[in-house]
Order: sequence, then C-alpha cells, then structure tokens
Amino acid sequence: MSNESPKTFHVKNYGCQMNVYDGERMAEMFSGRGMEASDKEDADLVILNTCHIREKAAEKVYSEIGRLRRRDGSSPMIAVAGCVAQAEGGEISRRAREVDIVVGPQAYHKLPDMIDAVVRGESSVDLDLPGLDKFDALPKRRKSGPAAFLTVQEGCDKFCTYCVVPYTRGAEISRSFADLIDEAKALVDGGAKEITLLGQNVNAWTDADHDLGSLIRALDRIEGLHRIRYMTSHPNDMTDGLIAAHGEVEKLMPYLHLPVQSGSDRILKAMNRSHSRDSYLRIVERVRAVRPDVALSGDFIVGFPGESDADFEDTLSIVREAGNAQAYSFKYSPRPGTPAATMDDQIASEIADERLQRLQALINEQQLAFNQATRGKRTSVLLEKPGKLNGQLIGRSPWLQSVHVLAPGLAIGDIVEVEITESGPLSLKGEMLMKVAA
Repeated sequence: MSNESPKTFHVKNYGCQMNVYDGERMAEMFSGRGMEASDKEDADLVILNTCHIREKAAEKVYSEIGRLRRRDGSSPMIAVAGCVAQAEGGEISRRAREVDIVVGPQAYHKLPDMIDAVVRGESSVDLDLPGLDKFDALPKRRKSGPAAFLTVQEGCDKFCTYCVVPYTRGAEISRSFADLIDEAKALVDGGAKEITLLGQNVNAWTDADHDLGSLIRALDRIEGLHRIRYMTSHPNDMTDGLIAAHGEVEKLMPYLHLPVQSGSDRILKAMNRSHSRDSYLRIVERVRAVRPDVALSGDFIVGFPGESDADFEDTLSIVREAGNAQAYSFKYSPRPGTPAATMDDQIASEIADERLQRLQALINEQQLAFNQATRGKRTSVLLEKPGKLNGQLIGRSPWLQSVHVLAPGLAIGDIVEVEITESGPLSLKGEMLMKVAA
C-alpha cells in the first residue's frame, strides 16, 4: 500500500455506456482534488471500472491487476470499481494483495475518503448500495464533449434469469427531474450538442408526474441542445407517451435500442423477460408508425439453456421481421448466482458458437443493407473526433452510424449537413454540404 497521496490517475472503463459515464464522473472528482489525468497505466492511481456482463469477467480483472505490476515489483495504488467489485467483494483483496480499494458502482463517490484511508495504511472496501447518494456527492458538471452521457436511472427489478445486474447495481432508482434538467443544462453549457440518457432500464425512469417521454420533452426545450438519445430500454416500459415522443420531438434521434434477447416465447419465458415475441413486434410497429425511418437496435442471446434448433430459428426470424439495423449478440454464459446457471440442458459450446455465427451473419447483412439505403441521402452529422486523413472528421448520423467527412476548417462539435456518398458495413462517407450549427 502507498503512503503517499496520488497525484496522477488513470480510469480504465470496461463494458457499458453507464460505466463510461461513471468513469467520467470519477475523473471529474479526482480533477477537483487537484489530481492530473493520465492516459497511461503507470499513473499513481489506477481505477479498473469493471463490468460483469462478459464471460469470465472476474478472471479478466485479476489478469489486468497482474499486468499493472511494474518491473521493480511495485504497483500503483489500485482501485477495483464497478460490477465485478460488487459481485466479488472482499475476495478481490484476498486474491490480489496489490488491490488497495474495492468499491461498488453505487459507492464510488466515496473514493476520495477511501484513498485517504489507503494513504494511512488501511485497505478499503465499500459495497454499499445507498441509492442516489452518489449523485448528490459528485461535483457539478463543467466541460463536456459534443456527445455526452447522462445517467437518469440505475438498477433493475426485472430479474432476468441470466443477468447479474439486480445483484450488482441494486434495485431500480430514478434521479429527480429537477436534478436531471440541471445536469443537462450544465452539459450543454459545457459544450454538449447531444445527450444520451442512460439507465439499466432507462425507460423505467419516473419522478412524480414525469416519465421518460415527458423528460425528453423537457430536454427538447433546452436551447443549444440539438440531439437526444436514450438506452438501454425494456419492452415492458415503452409507454404511450414515450412512443409518441418519437414522432413529435424533432431532437429525439430516429434510433431505438430495444433488446428482445430471443425470438422464442418459450425461451423468453425461461429468461423471465415478461414480454412475448408478438408484444415486442407490436411495440416496434407502433414506433415505426410514428417514426418510419427509425433504426432498430437490440440485444440477442443464443445458446440459452434448453434452446432448441426451432427456438433459434425463431430468433433469426424475429431479426428479419423486426428489420434490425444494428444489434449486439452474445453466446450465453452462466453467471454465478443467477437462476439460469443451474438450469438443466445447458447448450454445448460448439452448438452455441455455430448459432452465434449464423445470427451475426444475418445481423451484418441487415446492417449493410440499412447503411446502403442511406446512400444519396442528405442528413446531419455531429462531428465528434478527427479522422485519419488530413482535414477528415468523424461523426454520427441521426441513426448512430459512423460517418467520415472531409471538412477542412470545421471543428469537433460542429453539426454539418452532408450527402452520403459511400456506405460500408461499419461506416459511411459523406460529402460536406453546409454547416448547420457550431
């Protein structure tokens, strides 16, 4: 353990966008203490902000901890944060003595005090799930990139049988409407043109008379905010007001990430998903009725215990019927402590691998077709980062496609109108027509 207070820090994020948001808030907190951010893992303090969704997530964290050992045998001050920290708890400190701090995703606002404890020669573990305390304790937002994340809701009450989130993030909690409007305004004042609302079940957000649809309508009135997105949503929380907002709020981008996980009603029931194939497709139909150009994204799990060939074919068919423009697909892997981990009829790895390859081939085919359909269209692009070519910038279309634009003289954060001239499976090229906003 170090007896000196760290002067530099490095946050390494794994997994979902909510971890990226949490990592940004940690960085703001440390910078407020006078510490300097570093992009190198030899910083005085390294925070591994972990995710428990991927297979063998804990073992990968232990491997990463070992990698932080320096040639002289020393290590930086190491904090393991996030969902693996919550799931593994004190076991991390027992298995990896280099780790000084173990902190869950709802307690990272306590990191400054935990660092002070380490400087005093004490190890520090905090796995409390104290609800919204951390948002009150974190510093106010200041600088922002052109596209910013805003966590509105955390936790999950759905208890899907394959998922650890209810155990690592706790019960569903919603931040207050007033706090979210204040943070959104601060992000816009700090340079954000686009805000993505985040939550484990983002469309379960509620506060008094407000739901996510009314929050989006309130954000629509913020001057200087040009784009609004949200993820990840649950089919059971797609309210009438939220669906209507897709057709009525111009700033709400035509992109919907709505995980279904399987196309088989039998598997959906085993997953405890609480929606059916038909109810899911009806929601998609209703959104398309108010926003015909919406790009549908989703999550799919193949090889869930008991999944038959017919069940898998149902998944392929729902991808075709829903017309996914994008999707994330995974091979089922058991998570300790979840009901699915002990279910009978676990699927052989080679069968799940073959199904995943077939599913991804279909998703890639549909994504390419969607991208090709945008060729020749005029659309807006928010420029977010430099490209590899001189004068090239890369941004996002309203449908969340990556677009490369030769735009000499323009700056990151500009919104430009382009004509899409080339389309590939992963990105598009656009010809600059005019600047829309700076």
